[in-house]
Amino acid sequence: MQIPESLDRLIQEFSKLPGIGRKTAQRLAFSMLQYTPVEAEHLAEAILEVKQRIRYCSNCFAFTEEDPCLICQDPRRDHSLICVVEQPNNIFSIEKSGVFQGLYHVLMGAISPLDGIGPDQLKFRELEQRLEGDEVQELILATHPTVKGEATALFLQQAFESKHVKITRLARGIPAGGDLEYVDDVTLIEAFSGRQRFNKGEV
Repeated sequence: MQIPESLDRLIQEFSKLPGIGRKTAQRLAFSMLQYTPVEAEHLAEAILEVKQRIRYCSNCFAFTEEDPCLICQDPRRDHSLICVVEQPNNIFSIEKSGVFQGLYHVLMGAISPLDGIGPDQLKFRELEQRLEGDEVQELILATHPTVKGEATALFLQQAFESKHVKITRLARGIPAGGDLEYVDDVTLIEAFSGRQRFNKGEV
């Protein structure tokens, strides 16, 4: 039996989401058919609202509805610490653990020469500007423990080694090849508490 055109379109849209294959997309689409018109409208409104209201913080590039974001605005945070992450969603994992009370800086990716991504394609210059002055005392590199993440951390260490800031890397409680998004709270707490000074050539 041929899938109706409108249903097939919905399946195709779901298939565009990360980690969603054709079969999973079909299950999601079929479940949508069980929604009442009001429930479907609420879902559509939620998608439109998040696209309209969510933006990047002009300071740290986290997801936010206010600019600057609530973390950057909070006077209770330790402004002498900046934790560098690859993507905005990495911040939620760290915040959930409650182990870090400093500020963040999102690079919006990782260095990958094969993909044509270098420092100029990332928020590197913005980070450099935030290190001007004496307020920031420590830069915590929390890039993913992958080849790209380690290359990015090494570049940052070399770029800022002459600065006044101490550069540290999260401890190896995070598994090699892992992603911060899937790391549990206990592991994150151990990684932050056991962070070490990041030395040149340490990968």
